Amino acid sequence: MSKVAVLDIKGKEKEQIDLSDIFEGRVNADVVHQAVVMYQASLRQGNASTKERAFVSGGGKKPFRQKGTGRARAGSSRSPLWHKGGIVFGPHPRDFGYTLPKKIKKAALVESLKVKVNENKFCCIDDLTDALSKTKEFVEILKNLKLSGRILAILDGCDESITRVSRNIPRLSLMRSQDINAYDILKNKNILVTKTALQNLRDRIKK
Repeated sequence: MSKVAVLDIKGKEKEQIDLSDIFEGRVNADVVHQAVVMYQASLRQGNASTKERAFVSGGGKKPFRQKGTGRARAGSSRSPLWHKGGIVFGPHPRDFGYTLPKKIKKAALVESLKVKVNENKFCCIDDLTDALSKTKEFVEILKNLKLSGRILAILDGCDESITRVSRNIPRLSLMRSQDINAYDILKNKNILVTKTALQNLRDRIKK
């Protein structure tokens, strides 16, 4: 599907935008997978920590003499072989994050958008220039657009009041077009973009 319909707040089609310049061909799942793994890795806390034998308290005195006991020689009661001893090669705090080339991240963004367009989970609405005073007014717009579940709203070019009234709607996330990535798109069921936001995304992709 290379064309996306632009809807008004009533859910009626106003025009169509041709996206064949960025949404041609099949979805490259490999690129999407690389990007999603990278973004998920950066979300890992990496705060697991264990004590090696050098950090376990005690064990300074040799537990028993070297010879004559019939036991294996031991120099410390905090050896990893002993109960309450240190941990061998245990985890320590670390950063799991890493980066991918910019071209791969940009390609993943395009492919993730292509997935939503192909699944008819990509909704484009005309810029909301009129101010809204209540949350239920924006909820009514979502009902007219037949959007449900987790929604990522990219509302560039809208009145400032739209951000305020949509802030406390469950399972609705607000982001700017310059901040989103492939993982943000794929973890939400539906994508709602304004006409201005869609143009900003196209400009970002074509850079």
